[in-house]
Parts: sequence; C-alpha cells; structure tokens
Amino acid sequence: MTTSRIKMFNELFCELEHCNEDEQRKKIEEMNEIIDGMNKEEFRSILTSELFYEILAMIEKKKMSMENAILLLKCIGYYATLKRIEVSDFERSSLNERFEKMIVEEVKKKEKKNENLLIDLCECFALLGDDDIFDEILSIIVPCLLKIASKKDETEEAQKEVEIALLTLSEMGYCNLEQELYLKEISEIITHQQKHKNLSRLAYQSVWKFLINRFNTNKLLEDTVVNELHFVGEAARELEELAINVNWNRKKGEERAKEAKEEITLMRWLQTSNIYFGGCQLQNEDFVEIFRSISYVFRAAKDNHRGIGLWCTYPLINAVENRVVKVDALLKGRAIDAVLERMQRPTLNVVIVYKCLQFFKNVSNRLEEKNKDEKEEEERKATKRKIFEKMEEEGYEDTITSFHKTLKIFNIRYYYGLSLNISDYLVNV
Repeated sequence: MTTSRIKMFNELFCELEHCNEDEQRKKIEEMNEIIDGMNKEEFRSILTSELFYEILAMIEKKKMSMENAILLLKCIGYYATLKRIEVSDFERSSLNERFEKMIVEEVKKKEKKNENLLIDLCECFALLGDDDIFDEILSIIVPCLLKIASKKDETEEAQKEVEIALLTLSEMGYCNLEQELYLKEISEIITHQQKHKNLSRLAYQSVWKFLINRFNTNKLLEDTVVNELHFVGEAARELEELAINVNWNRKKGEERAKEAKEEITLMRWLQTSNIYFGGCQLQNEDFVEIFRSISYVFRAAKDNHRGIGLWCTYPLINAVENRVVKVDALLKGRAIDAVLERMQRPTLNVVIVYKCLQFFKNVSNRLEEKNKDEKEEEERKATKRKIFEKMEEEGYEDTITSFHKTLKIFNIRYYYGLSLNISDYLVNV
C-alpha cells in the first residue's frame, strides 16, 4: 500500500504537464486525496527539491497555471503542518523566493490588485516556508490572513478557507508582532466562536496557538488570555470533548499510521497548553479543570497512542515548575493519580518513564519549599500528606527503586540533570 500511494502520486504529477487546466485541477484533487491517506514516511518521501523545481519549471514554461500550482502547494503545506513535517526543500527552493517577491509586488500595485492570489501566496509561503519571516512580509501576511479568518460565512467552502488561514497563522512560530497588528481581530474570532461555535475544532485550536505563541514576545497578553478570553477553561473543555471523539482502540500498524484529525487537534491543544504553562504567570481558577482533562486524556491514551500520552506529560511538568500553579491543583485535577497509575504499567515506554520521573522530581521539589504565609504553609503540609498517602497506597517507592539502574541511561539518552538519588522522587512527611 505504501509503494502504491507514492507511485500513484508520482504518476499523477508526471501527467500534469500534458493536461489542460481543467484536467490538471482534477488530477491535483486526486493527488490531494492520496496525500491525505499517506503516513509521515510516505509523505516525506515525496517532498523533494525535485518536486518544487518541477513545479516552478512547469509554471515558467506555462505548462501549469499559477492557480493550479498554488492549489497543489496549499494542499502540501496543509498536510505537512498537520503531519508535523518540516518542508526544508521548499525553504531552499527558487519557488520560495519567487513567492516572496510576488507577495511584495502584489501589495505595491496601486490598481488591479488580485486579493485572492495574494491570500494564496501568503498561505503557501507561510505554511511551507521558514518560521523566521522578515518583518516586511509579516506586516503583509498577518492582516491578509486575519481578513480571511474573520469571515462569518458558515458555508463549508468558506469555513475551509478560515481553517487554512488560521492554521497558517498558528505556524508562524514566535516571531515578534506588534499587538495592534492582530489582537483585536483574534479576540473577536475567539469570542464569536465561544458564542456561536462556527469554527472547526482545528481552526479554533489554531487561533489559540497563534495567540499563545505571542507570549514569548508580549507578556502584556496574559491578562487578555486569562481574564477576558479564558484560555484554560476553553482548553479543558476542548481536550475532554476531543478525547471522547478519538477512537482509542484503533489497531496498530497501517490503521494507526495515518492520524485522525481529532488526534492531531488533540495533540495540538496539549502543545499549546504546554506553551501556556511555560510562560503564563497569572492565577487561574480553571487550573483544576484543565488538569482533570489532561489526566483523562493521559489515561485514555495508555499504550494505544504514545505520542499523545507523551505530550500529556509536557504541560504537567511545566505546570509543576510554574510557581503560579499550586501542587494542590494538580492533586485535585487527578494529575498525580494519572502519572502514578501510568508508572505501574508493565509496558511503559522509556521516554514516558523519564518524563514521569521528571514530573515527580519537580513535585517533590515544590513540596519541600516552605511558605512564610501561615495559611499557605498549612496547605502545603496538607497537600504533602495527601500525596505521600497516595504514593504509599500505589507502592510508588518500590516502583521508583526498580528504575534506579536505568537512571544513568536516562541521563545519557535524554536528560543530563536527572537525579540519581531515589529520595529526590519521593514525597516524605
């Protein structure tokens, strides 16, 4: 099946230059369906420098229209983003340089601007290109995509355009953007979705990812994200609803090779939550709810989806390290229980073991920190006692001891600062 999908794609691509425009479009639609069915390895194998060279050659020889070339490239960019594949050959290609030049030239036109072409160019350039985009291009791309993303038209075609525009924005990394360039529009998109539920789950996740990525360069966003737009509560609800819709019992092998869209969106929410806990310093009343949702996902993933299971550990580790989040919130959200349960499984993945150890080491460190405030100190002691009792009940100390010989291996392979002292992973009273 793997060979046939790659072969079918390549055969259709070779036929493009011998077709008229309408026939090309039909073949490109077939190619899109083939790409959708590919797993990561298959998809990587077709993303070659020769592919982008041939597309550019067909454009220059007028054997393919720019519209059809963009149709194919937008599909490649869309699925590369969902499959988390970097398209480095496009970044180095002449096609990338040509698109950048065309974007600038289109904006400079005083008359007869082709708005649809500009949007398509921006999406291709940002989806397939480098995260490190120059300020001049950013100031063009962001408003252009936000205009599409702000559409209220709920037809299937319009909503697909909105989804691609928001997905493109979400993949622009941590580049520094002026708040005036995006915050009003992004806030309106989020609040409209909260009232009307008009966006796809992927589109809604993407708009949040774009906003949370701005934390690294704009700390003033925190109040808007926490107190006005309520990210934590929204993330908790989305995680739980997505987890209900994921088929956790899918068989391994060929069926698992292609991730369902729900799985991809769920993982992206976990990644965005991880960025949030890594940077946000404002207290939030919904912390318990999001930990409950992450714990639910962590249990559901078990051994059926190690990728999602692993990504559950990242926001939990960051939350422990974040001094704004109380360990008691992790306890009430059942995150402690979920990680303890996972440590007992006989088929544990070695990377998840390492992440669980890192989590408990951080929990232990936090609970050793005494508070000057009398009330908070009493809460710390009570939390410490509850976690100690849970650890005793689960036989946690014996579990940790069984990993002692492998701690050195973990340090060599994954994390050079992981303590070799077993007591550092325990909570004692």
